[in-house]
Amino acid sequence: MRKKKLVVFTGAGISQESGIKTFRGSDGLWENHAISEVATPEAWFINPGLVLRFYNERRKQILASQPNAAHYSLAELEQQYDVTVVTQNIDDLHERAGSTDILHLHGEIRKAQSAKYPELVYSIEGDLLNLGEKCEKGEQLRPHVVWFGEAVPNIEPACKISEQADIFIVIGTSLNVYPAANLIHYTSPACQKFLIDPYASEFNASDDITIIEEKATVGMELLKKQLL
Repeated sequence: MRKKKLVVFTGAGISQESGIKTFRGSDGLWENHAISEVATPEAWFINPGLVLRFYNERRKQILASQPNAAHYSLAELEQQYDVTVVTQNIDDLHERAGSTDILHLHGEIRKAQSAKYPELVYSIEGDLLNLGEKCEKGEQLRPHVVWFGEAVPNIEPACKISEQADIFIVIGTSLNVYPAANLIHYTSPACQKFLIDPYASEFNASDDITIIEEKATVGMELLKKQLL
């Protein structure tokens, strides 16, 4: 008998409980930097050293963090479900918690890619990626993340995965940020849909979504008991 397909779409809210700051504070800054200074192709062209230092600090922070109960709950669901995690997060906390099928929409901070040949991707040992580190074709390496203004190459596979869902869970992200927010609209009418977020009532959620207005760890514990 086939396992039900469970698709989980996660955002910054799940990693926040592991101590990872969300990419943008209430002041519109990310760790005291404007987004345009550190997370755009233009920023890389103007000051690649600053961009690398910024991501080195984010990588150091992520390496010092640990998965939380919500990450582990999602990994546990693999006992009874065919689970795919689609995440907006660039950290590797889902991997470290034991989830085995993960699609990163916005890249992975513990990897580097060639600045000129983006198909050349490498793992980063430790927390540092520096100027002078080059790919096999002699081009500078940059963080393997999707910057503002760049295409999201994994959005199409994510849409196809969402179409297969028997159960679709959204955790720690609003349904107002596109194109990722479109994923829930690719699910079938028969799909069960859940939204876990402490501010869920403020989101523009449709009537067929079950809302659990809790932070990720609490909400996932409640839902896990229901699903298992």
